Amino acid sequence: MQTRRLRLAAAALLFCAASVALAETPITLEVDAREAPRKIFHAKLSIPVRTGPLTLLYPKWMPGEHSPTGPIADLAGLKMSAGGRPVPWRRDPIDMYAFHVEVPAGADVLEVSLDFLSPAGSGIFTSGSSATDQLALISWNQVLLYPEGSVPDEIPYAASLRLPPGWKYASSLTTLHEGAEPIGFAPVSLTMLVDSPVLAGIHFRTVTLTEGPIPHRIQIAADSEAALAMPPEEIARYRNLVAETGALFGARHYRHYDFLLTLSDHVAHFGLEHHESSDDRTEERSLVDEDDRRQMAGLLPHEMAHSWNGKYRRPAGLQPGHFQEPMRGDLLWVYEGLTEYLGQVLTARSGLLTPEQYRESLAMTAAAMDSQKGRSWRPLVDTAVAAQVLFQSRSDWAAWRRGTDFYEESELLWLEADTIIRHESTSRHTLDDFCRLFHGGQTGPPKVVPYSFEDVLAGLNQVVPYDWKTFWTSHLDATTPRAPLDGIAASGWRLAYGPEPTEMQRSAEAARKELDARYSIGIIVEDDGDISDVIPDSPAARAGVGPGVKIVAVNGRRYTRDVLRDALKASGKQPIELLVENGDFFRSHRLEYVGGERYPRLERDESKPDVLSQIVRPLAATPPKTGK
Repeated sequence: MQTRRLRLAAAALLFCAASVALAETPITLEVDAREAPRKIFHAKLSIPVRTGPLTLLYPKWMPGEHSPTGPIADLAGLKMSAGGRPVPWRRDPIDMYAFHVEVPAGADVLEVSLDFLSPAGSGIFTSGSSATDQLALISWNQVLLYPEGSVPDEIPYAASLRLPPGWKYASSLTTLHEGAEPIGFAPVSLTMLVDSPVLAGIHFRTVTLTEGPIPHRIQIAADSEAALAMPPEEIARYRNLVAETGALFGARHYRHYDFLLTLSDHVAHFGLEHHESSDDRTEERSLVDEDDRRQMAGLLPHEMAHSWNGKYRRPAGLQPGHFQEPMRGDLLWVYEGLTEYLGQVLTARSGLLTPEQYRESLAMTAAAMDSQKGRSWRPLVDTAVAAQVLFQSRSDWAAWRRGTDFYEESELLWLEADTIIRHESTSRHTLDDFCRLFHGGQTGPPKVVPYSFEDVLAGLNQVVPYDWKTFWTSHLDATTPRAPLDGIAASGWRLAYGPEPTEMQRSAEAARKELDARYSIGIIVEDDGDISDVIPDSPAARAGVGPGVKIVAVNGRRYTRDVLRDALKASGKQPIELLVENGDFFRSHRLEYVGGERYPRLERDESKPDVLSQIVRPLAATPPKTGK
């Protein structure tokens, strides 16, 4: 840690001594997105320079993505010139994100032009698909370079943007002139520019949640006008969300907040946090289809909670101060895990899910983590340390590999921590007190306050004294056969399984177009019969079934979701025989299973208080309706 600080300090001194002009004169960035429907963005930069060698960098490690996802492979058409004459560039043979140039004598500005080829497929995070015929999400890191040795917090950029005719837009950036072409934004640091994407589209709607000194809005771009029809009752729930975050944290670390919500079946689906906005992408009909709505209900609460846990308070290893320096993810169980817990709780407190739906969702999380056989060799902390590779892992063999479990499993651990605080303090304190203490502070503009593992322990001990170090290390470092379910038990409930899918289970299967039979025969099957994963040592695995094959028939009848369900229901009367296609070959697998359908749910333990219902009880009064 100390070595890194010294290195960054040295780089900052070098930058200040040799490139003062960069700190005084903004780099101008002109982005032409008029060909976004063709999935290509054009950019021009004017970079103040001095004569001599110069290295320009393409951002590599992106905040919130926890991995080197800067999409350098999609950079094209790179050209440089000075004084109207071409300037040759050379890529570094080791660092693929660095470009070396020799600035000619007398030149004080280097002109750079480049194209970004937006993927047509899905992809991961901002390196994934971000444009359709009707909309686009412009992530500035995709279309810029910056000088090596510069400090992103200190180097100013003045950005402008051209959009297709008729498109509207939204961003947390300040627009200099409304209605101007191109759109000009007030200069900001490179850090804040990358932190402030632009959402644009022909079908666009602004939903005002709160006005006043700190306004909150949902900015929506969709592939159709019909998809924008957010029901009034849903708007009221998101207004509740704003009130609940204020009641939980006690302060806000932004001047305004905009949810940038993309509704399309043809972009990458994820959420990415920013200081004053969030990049939220989900299915086109998520506001009008009830199954899709339930599945995305926790997306915006999760990303908004990141404004406090992830943006304002951030693990020191995830705040290197430079887009080229590797991040350390060992505390992602706080950054993402606590946010996962808070996001789900806020979803219930806001009414985006009912308490029963919240419990059904929690049961699905607990059962999924309990089925992760990879826990026998990979401890939870390793899923955080290895996040940069696990984010890109496939769905097949996921239960043996383990993926980014620091999200879901840490939700269970923070629930347990909440119950411990309530028990040890005889209900005088809760995890809410830790959130206000650790993430609250003073209301004001964006800033970052880094923390360490020891800081987390100190904050928890300030709320209630306990051996928190042993609690966390025993869960994080151990390899155990079962998921940590003590929090559910301490909250007055138990994980159980029943023969009928719950409402949330049905919605998940409908939205994902799959049948989740992990807890019966041990497979997840897509509607076309493809098996996306198989649980090790399950009936399917013992019969020789592996992921990546396709079920053609069940007990001699062509596969459909209902046909397999019928076979599961009749499993006590006859074996289940699957005919599968594996490449050019077919094979029949006979499964020894008699348990019928099994789906997770929470059952009440009447011998204990219902703490879970207390946890999801709203903290704030319903706010007044404002805006439109």
